[in-house]
Amino acid sequence: MTMNHFKGKQFQQDVIIVAVGYYLRYNLSYREVQEILYDRGINVSGSVAKF
Repeated sequence: MTMNHFKGKQFQQDVIIVAVGYYLRYNLSYREVQEILYDRGINVSGSVAKF
């Protein structure tokens, strides 16, 4: 049986994957990732942007 790690999450799977990708690939802070997502029309609060 496969596990769905995204079940019950606040954001869509694609948004989570992109955010984590930015965080890991470019060594960005949570705030920097939050700003990039906001520039792309995705509004996340600082309390939500915790990996």
